[in-house]
Amino acid sequence: MSRVGKNVIKIPSDVQVSILDTCVEVKGKKGQMKLDVDFSKVSVEKDDNVLTVKLVGDNIVFASLWGTVRNILNNMVVGVSEGFVKKIVMQGVGYRAAVQGKNLVMQLGYSHEIVFPIPENVTVTCPDPTHVDVAGFSKEQVGQVAAKIRSFRKPEPYKGKGVMYVGEKILRKEGKKK
Repeated sequence: MSRVGKNVIKIPSDVQVSILDTCVEVKGKKGQMKLDVDFSKVSVEKDDNVLTVKLVGDNIVFASLWGTVRNILNNMVVGVSEGFVKKIVMQGVGYRAAVQGKNLVMQLGYSHEIVFPIPENVTVTCPDPTHVDVAGFSKEQVGQVAAKIRSFRKPEPYKGKGVMYVGEKILRKEGKKK
């Protein structure tokens, strides 16, 4: 059984949660999100400022959905109230990035610049040329955009160059021996 599904979700005062026929809608200062829920497998209840996800039936498949739905709802509540940020750092000679209009322009050691269009509902900023901050209210979207930016030049284990998340540990390998 899921231990995650048993935890309640505390709703901040600036967030409104409404449970409709087939979905749960969450609104806050950062934006609004919807989640389609199969209420025949899990039930979502709202009491004052607490959201509870309960299991319907005694099925293993339903139990796995129980924890998943609870975590997705929690991410929605946190996202519309506080938001999510992924910080990326570029290490390497000449590696840099800049936001130009609705595009992120990166120079990552290739013969050409990489132009990445910034999707809606995601904010990309460059505090300095080697750092990129990806922010938004959807944890899934922020993570997807950050992963796409990282995929243009993954960190390599010999020199430690590449695009990586702040705090990410790269396992370094020893080079050739003479």
